[in-house]
Amino acid sequence: MFEFQQYLGFLLFLAILTMGFWLMIFLINFVFYWVGGYLWESYKEKRAQRLAEQEEEQATV
Repeated sequence: MFEFQQYLGFLLFLAILTMGFWLMIFLINFVFYWVGGYLWESYKEKRAQRLAEQEEEQATV
């Protein structure tokens, strides 16, 4: 059967594996959040620029 030290080693392995898994999930979500925020801000800027150009065209007509 297992000795106590082997059991502790297995638990340590599981703890490190689990922490690594959750850290990976956190970092992936952080990257998606970052990219999504960039795309949303870029979309809002382009939309505001397009609306400003339309208002400018209507003012000159």
